[in-house]
Amino acid sequence: MKIITFVKRVPSTTTRVLIKDGNALDPTGVEFILNPYDEFAIEEAIQQKDKSGDGHILVMSFGSADSQKELRTALAMGADEALLLQNPDAPNADGATTARTLTAAVKAREFDLLLFGKQSVDKEQHGVGPAVATALGIPCITEVTKLDITDGTVRAEREVEGGREIIEAPLPCAITCQKGLNQPRFASLKGIMAAKRKTLDIVDTDMGTPLVEVLKMEMPPERPAGRILGEGVAAVPALITALREEAKVL
Repeated sequence: MKIITFVKRVPSTTTRVLIKDGNALDPTGVEFILNPYDEFAIEEAIQQKDKSGDGHILVMSFGSADSQKELRTALAMGADEALLLQNPDAPNADGATTARTLTAAVKAREFDLLLFGKQSVDKEQHGVGPAVATALGIPCITEVTKLDITDGTVRAEREVEGGREIIEAPLPCAITCQKGLNQPRFASLKGIMAAKRKTLDIVDTDMGTPLVEVLKMEMPPERPAGRILGEGVAAVPALITALREEAKVL
């Protein structure tokens, strides 16, 4: 089975966000990590390869030169090969531009399964996986929590409001991975040493004109200090007035 897994370098979820030039994240002092949802995709690729008894896992990223670190992490976890589509402006690319760039790279390769994290924790757009699948003309099942592949047929389970949904689709297929699909492994010392000998190709990539332009970013306003309106039943009229006239939620 030939699997391509897509990963992204993102700021840690504990990062204290600062804005640079009014429309971008200031990277100064920021800790960057492998996108947490992409870890589920890598782990699933390894498990599906093991189940099939044969296969190859290519992990691909559209990012700056710094993304080599996250690709090495994926190789240490168990991927066979890595490809960096390198562009210094990639960290600020919108989802549509990223999908267009990845699609162009995937079209030149043979694959059975594409695995994405359901979203990146910096953009939170959920759109790259479905957009790539649509451009390639293959099925896409999103936010999958259980995945079985038998005789060229994908059987995926996803959570929906009030229950679970089971979807079947033929290979080749794209999957976006949700928390609960598996438990990502830590890279072992043996894996880290092996990763140094694995192939990591770097291709300078022109992403073309961005499809979305960020005009302005700003921090949310600080919450006003709380105040006590009274105690017990006597405070209810003042509370209702404040909710109606100040908060305007009633």
